[in-house]
Parts: sequence; structure tokens; C-alpha cells
Amino acid sequence: MLLRMNLSSYRTMDPHLLVGLVNTEMRNGGFGLTELLKRHDLDEGILCERLASAGYTYQDELEQFRAAGN
Repeated sequence: MLLRMNLSSYRTMDPHLLVGLVNTEMRNGGFGLTELLKRHDLDEGILCERLASAGYTYQDELEQFRAAGN
């Protein structure tokens, strides 16, 4: 049984921790960003801005956030 991660504090969570949690949730669930946003009722703009502030961008082909240049 997979446990669902609690991402409710994503607006204030350290972005380096957040990227790991978000990527793990997408990998374990077998889904991408759109489904993650729906399942956790997250705002795409806020999430992407939080992660971009630490240099992470979403890579569609990998279905994960990666550091710029990776």
C-alpha cells in the first residue's frame, strides 16, 4: 500500500525538500504534473514558482522537476 504524501504546506516548504517530495509522489504514483495538481489540490503557478526560485523546472518528457541544465 502506497501512502499519499501530504503536500499541503507546499507554499512555505523549503523548495529543495519540496522538489524531492513532488518528484517522489509522481514517480510512485506513475503520473505527471497535471495529475499531481488534481490529486493534491495544488496551484500550478505557485508550485512552479516555488520550485523555479530554487532553479527547478518541470520536464514533461521525464515527468519530474529537474535543476536547470540537467
